[in-house]
Amino acid sequence: MSAARRTQPRADRRELAAIFAGGTIGGLARVGVAQGFPHAASAWPWPTFAVNLFGAWLLGWSVTRLSSHGYARPFVGIGVCGALTTFATLQLELLRMLDAGRWALALAYAATSLVAGLGAVRLGIALARRGRVRP
Repeated sequence: MSAARRTQPRADRRELAAIFAGGTIGGLARVGVAQGFPHAASAWPWPTFAVNLFGAWLLGWSVTRLSSHGYARPFVGIGVCGALTTFATLQLELLRMLDAGRWALALAYAATSLVAGLGAVRLGIALARRGRVRP
């Protein structure tokens, strides 16, 4: 047996199941929003923007608030948030805006998504910290 094989940790099947279950929920929510609120390629993609901001907030909150022990953090942080928010959708929407000749809209969408996403994470962290009971 090689040295690299001996030192690799074993996969925690319960953690993987939690991530899978969270990813299923996040993915179904993402598809539901996308199908329920379609938008034109040359318009601001409000559904994706809102979902990504919510997911950024939830990620900040969950990583701060949920215990690092157990499976709640991987369920929410990796599973739900990972499937709910997607950089690929943002990229696709930016490319569609560029194809439609909406350069200014694409630039505004990219910049606003980054700034607002970071703000949402910080807000999630702040709210999680405020809700903690201090001994």
